[in-house]
Amino acid sequence: MWTKMWIAVFLAPALPVGCGGPVHSQAPVAQAQPQEKAAPPTPLAKEKAELGDDQTWKPDWDKIVEDALPPDLLSPKVAKDVKAFCPRFNSLAVADKRAYWAYFFQALAGAEAGLRSTADVRHTEPGPAVVDGVSHRIIRSEGLLQLTFEDADRYGCDFDWAEDRTLPEHDPQKTILQPKNNLLCGVKILTNQLIDQGKPLLSRSSYWSTLRPGWPGYDTFLKQMTNAPTACRQTQRRRVSASAANTGGTPEAAANSVANPD
Repeated sequence: MWTKMWIAVFLAPALPVGCGGPVHSQAPVAQAQPQEKAAPPTPLAKEKAELGDDQTWKPDWDKIVEDALPPDLLSPKVAKDVKAFCPRFNSLAVADKRAYWAYFFQALAGAEAGLRSTADVRHTEPGPAVVDGVSHRIIRSEGLLQLTFEDADRYGCDFDWAEDRTLPEHDPQKTILQPKNNLLCGVKILTNQLIDQGKPLLSRSSYWSTLRPGWPGYDTFLKQMTNAPTACRQTQRRRVSASAANTGGTPEAAANSVANPD
């Protein structure tokens, strides 16, 4: 009898016992992955930092862009459009994809407005004057992304001409010049171009002339895209160098080679 009891006790599974009873092992808790990351500075932002110029890109503008991105801009639908600047886009974590787009809008703002949130340009090209359908005056592009009051109607942007018309031209309180309003509108415009209309990023019919191959400002945009997030660039240098060898010998030419003007 005792032999059987000893065997039973010996073969029973041992349980670690603490002061409060059995101690149960716990599986390691997985660390939550960050959903957002800060974007690196563009060449222009670096230059402004060296010069002590405070009219530059602000870190909290990254978050404005990243929070506004729709799922479509984080999906494989846009991989072809961003290939020239972020060849690894499809394999990136969501946070890295968001950081890429934050960097893209920083580069676009650099090419469009020199990173100055209160910049504006009155269009005086030869030919019939183009009148803004909301302000009823000659078109004036304003803010970080050089947008117009017509965009409020076209894309549902939060610009208020009735309020802004009473303020000085470069007043940062103008709704169209407020960075958040301007950047959120830019995300809507880009989504309309890439997703709703299915047009390429680099196209002669892009909303922004700086995204139109061969147009003034296009080379400036390409230059500002040369410091894209490291996650994008891990395999970019070799691929761009190989492409550049077949397209004129420069990274800019490599980017142009994937543009699809329509």
